[in-house]
Amino acid sequence: MLSRVFGFGRRPFSSLSEQEILALAISSEEDDARIYRSYAEGLQVDYPHSARMFEEMAAEEDRHRALLIELHRKRFGEHIPLIRREHVKGYYERKPDWLVRPLGIDKVRQQAEQMERQAQLFYLEAVKRTSDASTRKLLGDLAAAEQNHENLAHKLEQQYVPGDIREEEAATERRQFILTYVQPGLAGLMDGSVSTLAPIFAAAFATHDTWQTFLVGLSASIGAGISMGFTEAAHDDGKLSGRGSPLKRGLANGIMTSLGGLGHALPYLIPNFWTATSVAAAVVFVELWAIAFIQNRYMETPFLRAAFQVVLGGALVFAAGVLIGNA
Repeated sequence: MLSRVFGFGRRPFSSLSEQEILALAISSEEDDARIYRSYAEGLQVDYPHSARMFEEMAAEEDRHRALLIELHRKRFGEHIPLIRREHVKGYYERKPDWLVRPLGIDKVRQQAEQMERQAQLFYLEAVKRTSDASTRKLLGDLAAAEQNHENLAHKLEQQYVPGDIREEEAATERRQFILTYVQPGLAGLMDGSVSTLAPIFAAAFATHDTWQTFLVGLSASIGAGISMGFTEAAHDDGKLSGRGSPLKRGLANGIMTSLGGLGHALPYLIPNFWTATSVAAAVVFVELWAIAFIQNRYMETPFLRAAFQVVLGGALVFAAGVLIGNA
């Protein structure tokens, strides 16, 4: 672990021979082609046009790898030394595709451009630090190849992802984000914020004990979050509805449910009852308007209508809790 963080055991680039530099370029091309194919596979269902673009880029990496292997065979023979990016100190690194893919189509495109740019800049800097003529030529050729790769990415994007397709993919990405995160998260926030009002404020006015009220709010919030999260994950696997991963939806729903309740439970850590209750009431006001804003922003519900529904419902539940607590 420490060797990966601090670079222990890695070789400086200046210590590599020309054969090792060529071997490093070959392994880098292999890795990049593999990454592009992973992108294409992950995007195939929702973004088929961009998937074709990444398949073409992977094929281009394969062609460059074949040329590099042939050059190595002519200069150094059949045996290619095993040397990869992680073996060289200061060499650029690649993010695993599972770290990039969830970030969305635009992030994946930006990552692809960065991949080509990193390789080009690295080779250009390596040329400056190399005095051997044949090594300088080799590195210069690699830098030019990476520049061509970056230009190719732009050409392929214009070919496979014109403006109307790009807008369509952006709309698809937004829709998937809403179905997977916003919708279940909003449902959880509404449930956690509204449904816990009655037990928390009933306990508060019944006992006038801030600590006991906090415990009631904590248990209600955590319990509701667990229940809502499991229910969301279990009732729909997302395959037919297209709502995405049940795990992601369950986490979004459960976490937001718990946060919705904890928002007005945490103020009761304040020892003074009326101060805690005033702060909790203010938090409830903010929570309800936040729900109305999210409904308007992502669900396209008219703001006044959303505000009326949420505030009215919250006010009724709040009043019920206060009345029950004072009974």
